[in-house]
Amino acid sequence: MSPLSGKAACLVILVSIFFTGCNLQQQEKDLYDLPQIREKGELTAITSYSPISYFIYRGEVMGYEFELLQMLESHLELPVRIVLARDLDEMMEMLDRGKGDIIAYNLTVTAERRKQLAFTDPLNMTRQVLVQRKPDNWRGMMRHQIEQQLIRNPIELAGKTIHVRKGSAYASRLQNLSEEIGEELEIVEGAGGLTTENLINMVAERQIELTVADENIARIQAAYYRDLDVETPISLPQQTAWAVRPSSPELLDTINSWLEKVRSGADYYVIYNKYFENRRAFRARYGSDLFPVTGGQISPYDELFREYAGLIGWDWRLLAALSYQESRFDPQAVSWAGATGLMQLMPSTAAEFGAQDNYEPKENIAAAAAFISWLDDYWKEYVEDENERRKFVMASYNVGHGHVQDARRLAESHGADPDSWYGNVETFMLKKSNPEYYNREEVRYGYASGLEPVSYVSNILSLYDHYRQFVE
Repeated sequence: MSPLSGKAACLVILVSIFFTGCNLQQQEKDLYDLPQIREKGELTAITSYSPISYFIYRGEVMGYEFELLQMLESHLELPVRIVLARDLDEMMEMLDRGKGDIIAYNLTVTAERRKQLAFTDPLNMTRQVLVQRKPDNWRGMMRHQIEQQLIRNPIELAGKTIHVRKGSAYASRLQNLSEEIGEELEIVEGAGGLTTENLINMVAERQIELTVADENIARIQAAYYRDLDVETPISLPQQTAWAVRPSSPELLDTINSWLEKVRSGADYYVIYNKYFENRRAFRARYGSDLFPVTGGQISPYDELFREYAGLIGWDWRLLAALSYQESRFDPQAVSWAGATGLMQLMPSTAAEFGAQDNYEPKENIAAAAAFISWLDDYWKEYVEDENERRKFVMASYNVGHGHVQDARRLAESHGADPDSWYGNVETFMLKKSNPEYYNREEVRYGYASGLEPVSYVSNILSLYDHYRQFVE
C-alpha cells in the first residue's frame, strides 16, 4: 500500500468515526422522552424573562408561564427547572440541542414552526395587532379625530418601518401582508434579547414608530402606556401553545392530558386573568422600582444585602432570598415565636450580635450577617465544602445548629454522608419528628419539626436560583 493510500484509509476511518459519533448523539437525542427525563430527575423548561411570562416583583417569583409550570410540576411529581433564552431562535436551538425539554412560552402556532416543533394543545387564542402611538394631543381630541390619525387599514402601512421581535411569527405575517396589499413594508427584526414588551416600550418612548404584538400582550401593556393604540388587527385569530421536540411523543401526550384537565378547572383561568386581564395590578408592578424589568431591584434593601453579604462571603442575592423567606422584606414582621425584623431574629440573638433596634433594617441585617458568620465558623469544623456548608448554615439559622447536629449523627449512624445535605442529613432531619428517631441515643436535642428546615433550605436555594437569572 502506498503512503497516500494509507493516509486516505486513515481519513476514511476518521470520517466514519465522526459520523458514527454524530449518529449516536442524534439517536440519544431522538430517544429522549419522558422516561429519560424522569431518570434525569427534572424537567427543563425553556422560557424568556418578560413582565408576563416569568419575572420577579417585590422579591416574589411570578409569571403566567411560571405558575403553569408549578402546576405541571405538581402533576408530574417531577421538579421543573427553568432556563432562559434571549429570543425565540435561541429557544428552538436550545430545545433541538437537548438543553431543554419543553419551550414554555407564548408561541404562535404556524405551519413553518410545525416542521421543527411538536406543539401542545393550544393554551390560548389571540391575534396579532399593530402597536402605534396615539396623536400627541389625543386627550383633547374627539374620537373620530383620533381615528383619522391612526393606521386602521393595512394598506396604510405601505412604506412604513415596523420593528418586531427576532424569530417571531410577526415578521412572516408582515411579509405575507406585504404581498396581500401589494406594497413594500420595511420589516426590522430586533437584536437578540429584545422582547416584544421591550419593543412596545420603545414605541411608547418614541424610539421606534411601530411594532406588532399578540393582542393579549398588547392590551395589558397598553394599560400602562396610555398613549398607545393596539386596536388595529393584522391577522386572523391564531393559536398559541408550548412545544416539545417531535421525538418526545410521550411527554407531549402527558402534557396534553394535563392541559385538558387543568383547563376544565378554575385555577387556569384565574392565572390567565391575573396576568392578561388585571390591568391595575400590571400598572402597579410595571411602574415599581421593585420590578427588575423596569426598576432593576429585588427589594428596597438591595444595597444593604450587598454590603453585608460581602462581609461574610455570600452572594448578596442569597442573603436577599433568605430575607424574603423570613419576612417577605417586611421590616416590621413579627413571627408567632417572637422573631422580628427583615431577618426574623429572636431578640436575644439580635442583641447578642449587635442590634439595638431589631426593626431597623440596617441593624437587623448586620446582626443577621454576624450570626450567619458565626454559624459558618461553627460548621467549618465539620463541613469542608463551602457550598455544602451554606446549607447547614441555613438549616441552623432556621432550627438551630443542635438539631442539625442531631441529624448529622443520625445520618452517620445509618451509613449516610454526615457532611452532605441533600439525600443525607436532610433525610434524617425529616425523621427528627418521629419518636423512633428523636428518642435514639445519638439525638441530644429531642423532637424537631424537620420538614420546616428542610423546606426552608430548599425554598431559599430555589429562590436564589431565580434571583440569579434576573439580577446581576
